[in-house]
This record gives sequence, C-alpha cells and structure tokens, in this order.
Amino acid sequence: MASSKKLLPGDLPALVEAKLKNWVQPGRHLVLALSGGADSVVLLDILAQLRASLHFSLSAVHVNHQISPNAADWAEFCARLCAGCDIPFQVVRVDLKRQPGESLEELARDARYRVFAEQRTDFVVLAQHLDDQAETLLLQLLRGAGAKGLSAMAELSDRHVGAGLPAISADSRASPLLLRPLLDVPRRLILDYAALRGLHWVEDESNEDISYDRNFLRHLVLPELEKRFPGYRVTFARASRNLAESAQLSDDLARMDRAIAVANGNLRVDALRSLSGARARNLLRYWLAESGIPMPSAGRLENLLQQLCSARDDAQVRISLGGVVIRRYRGEVHLEKKTPAPQPELALTWAFQDELELPDSGGRLLFERTTGQGLSLARLTAAPVTIRLRQGGERLRPDCLRPTRSLKNLLQEAGMPPWQRQRVPLLFSGEKLVFVPGIGAACEYRADEGEIGVVVKFEAAV
Repeated sequence: MASSKKLLPGDLPALVEAKLKNWVQPGRHLVLALSGGADSVVLLDILAQLRASLHFSLSAVHVNHQISPNAADWAEFCARLCAGCDIPFQVVRVDLKRQPGESLEELARDARYRVFAEQRTDFVVLAQHLDDQAETLLLQLLRGAGAKGLSAMAELSDRHVGAGLPAISADSRASPLLLRPLLDVPRRLILDYAALRGLHWVEDESNEDISYDRNFLRHLVLPELEKRFPGYRVTFARASRNLAESAQLSDDLARMDRAIAVANGNLRVDALRSLSGARARNLLRYWLAESGIPMPSAGRLENLLQQLCSARDDAQVRISLGGVVIRRYRGEVHLEKKTPAPQPELALTWAFQDELELPDSGGRLLFERTTGQGLSLARLTAAPVTIRLRQGGERLRPDCLRPTRSLKNLLQEAGMPPWQRQRVPLLFSGEKLVFVPGIGAACEYRADEGEIGVVVKFEAAV
C-alpha cells in the first residue's frame, strides 16, 4: 500500500494513474459509479484527465435510489458535470421494496451493485477509500462476521459484494470487474484535492443521520478512536488484508474437501460427518456460497449442519433457506430452487423445435437431430408427441433384455429423489411412454444404425 502520510493532494492523479496501469489495458472501457458526492466527483476529475494518455474510454452511471427528495437534483447535477467533461452518462432508477426488519442501507447497496453488474463495460470504477475500509471492517465486526466478512475490499474484485448478488448478469455476460483506485487514500486527502481543483459536489443529507450504523460510527465513534489511535485507518486496512488471507486459505481448504465430498453437485453426508466441526462448517459455507445462496447466520449454519449429519438415515430432512430448499436423500444433500408446485395436467406438444421450455421454471428439453442415436424420429412422430408429468401407473422398457417395468420402480432404482419424480418431464408418442430423463428411452423406439434419430436432453432449472 502506498504511504498516505507522504501523499499530497496534487499527487492523486499520479497515484490513480499507477493503479490503472496495473489493471487497465489500452482500449478498455471504464464506467464510473458517480453519486455526485465529493469522492466520486474527485475520481471523475482524475479519470477525465487520464483517459487520453492511458487510452481508455470513460462513461458514468448514477443510481437513483429514490429515497431523498433531492434525488432528482443529484442526478441532474451529475448529468451537467459529465456533459461539461464530454463523458457519456446514464441514470438508473431503482425501486427499493423494503420489508419489515430489512436494513435500508443494505437494500440500497445491493441495488447499486446489481446495477453495476449489468453495465456493459470492462470495469466499474468505485471511489471507495481508506476511511470506507475502516468503517466496513468495524461494521462487520459488530455484526459478528467471520474472516471472509472482515476481509478488506479488494482494489480489483472479480465478484460483487453482498449476499446473493450474481456473478453473471441477466444476459449471461460476465459481470465487469470492480476497480477501486482510491482505496489506499484517506478521505481528508480527497477533500483537499477537491479544494485544490475548485470542484463542487452534492451533499446527501442522510450522511448526517446517525440512525444509520455507518454514520453513527463515522461521526461519533471513529473521531474518538482517532484521538487515541491516529493511525487506525492503516492498521484496520492491514488487519483486513490479513483476514483476507485467512479467508483465502479457508476457501482453498474447502475446495480440497469439496473435491472429495461433492458428487454431481450434491454434498455427501458421510464426507461431511468425517470432518471436524470447523472444517465441516467451512465446507458447508463454501458449498452454499458456490450455489449463490445468501450466507445464513452462524447459529443457523450450525443448526443446518446438525440436521444434515445427526438425523436418522431414513429421516425426511427438509430445510428452507432463502430461495432454496435443502434436502437429504440417500446420504446426499440436495439443493432445490423453490418453484411453484407442478401442475399434473401439464401437456405440451413437441412440434420439431430444438428447445422446449417447461412452465413454472421446470427447466427445458433439448432435441438434437442425429443419425443412429437417440429416438427413432419416424417411430416417435408416428403419433402426436407430447410432454407430460407423472400421473401414476406409467411403464417403460429401457432394457431390451428385460421386461417392461413400472416407472415408479425404475425411478427408485435410479436413486431419483422423491420430490424430483413428480417434476420429471415424460415424453410420449401418442399414449406410449418413450423417454424419461435419468432413465432412458423405450427399447422399441431407439434409432437403428443409419436411421434419423433425435437425442433428448433435460436441463433442470438452476
């Protein structure tokens, strides 16, 4: 980290330039998160100076949370500022639907980062600084966060901060990287630079409201701490980096355990039981985070671990967590996205399309034309081809050396969990069941060598 004691206001452009040279190649596009406050206005001024010499393109985005009566004025201020610098600018309005007990601060932050994830750019540049690092560490400490939560914000981040935020945006593009070139700079130096350059900015009146936790720490706690420990910002940042290393080691260990404990995306209970308590919790946290599930509290995680490992082998373990249901079946832990109950009367017609979406997030069926593989296209289409759900009593002969068997027994033998059996799409030719995902095709409907066939694949909703 650069020594902030030696920095002068006029040194900030050179410092930011050095940071950008580490990460930003010529021709890249940067989007600045512009709130209109002093920090982002200073960073806009510096980036505008550097774009020509470093050969990057620059635009700005302002997130209007629609909380303050002054929000429209702030957006207009940012628009005028960018117009004066010839910088493309956009405003994104977000609707914060706050539920009882939810933190407005966290809700607004998550909304911002969702907007950032959707930007079509290489980097989203944030004006977070050394004081922000200290405040974040203290807030997380007061919330009882572990090493990952106490880790420092990274100068360059390949994923978004906040529970449940996507690493991939809605159209499956990789989200832009987050770049924080002022992270080693104390805010007093940023304000000194703004004064040196004669910059103007807006003041969010909510920043003075000490009912917000961050403002309480900023205005009442940290000034007192600075009187006794003037170097606390740098010390806190160093502690956060040390914790980040510990969190990285925990993730490395979890990846090693995952390689043994996870099969086909499911977590093996026997492997979880074989680990120490701390190591099992570490693996469970990693597995949940990898699946994009908001991290439960320490108490909830411990309760989850106990239910998964201590319940009888024949117990029906079903735990609701956020938008998913966690179940245990045949010694494995499964994650199931919460979806509406399937409608038994479902009946879709296949009209030779390559892909067929199933309703209520039931996934999709893919149809690939082949030769000598899959289902015989001629025999399949000799009658109307429909997709239905189980009604009971269905029979299938997937093995030509064995007689026709009940679908119920076939699904049980295949180890398909009971809750999935009612959702599996069945392919019929007329009234004849010809294909079941996870089981196979009816023997008499398989394509012969040289015959035109169709391979059917089922992709469950994620």
